[in-house]
Amino acid sequence: MHTTKDPFMDFLNMQIVTVAGGKASVTATVGPQHINMHGTAHGGFLFSLADAAFALASNSGPGRQVGLHADMQYFRAARLGDTVTAHASEIHLGRKTGAYRMELWVGEQLIAMGSGMVYRVEAGLQPAPAAPH
Repeated sequence: MHTTKDPFMDFLNMQIVTVAGGKASVTATVGPQHINMHGTAHGGFLFSLADAAFALASNSGPGRQVGLHADMQYFRAARLGDTVTAHASEIHLGRKTGAYRMELWVGEQLIAMGSGMVYRVEAGLQPAPAAPH
């Protein structure tokens, strides 16, 4: 990985828990600045938390990956004071693209999940193994 320094993560008070081997976890506590008009965590804050884990997971190996697409489905609200943990893990690594799964948890409760796809800018570093016939 090139760096884990991310000013946007710092701005949102996110902390890196783990980064290694196509996986990453990031955590943040929902503060007053993260609340929406309904008094719950703003979807943009939650998406940013998942996206940070996605970025770290996809760039945990050699080369540089950039996001092509990401989506998120929200199941439950996070509330002021909740600690939310985002996990991202590689589910497919191809020659030019990679796919990742993202999950957001408050304690033992899954509150959102999504997926993301990256373009492998420096894909020539590690070609994907051939699929079995």
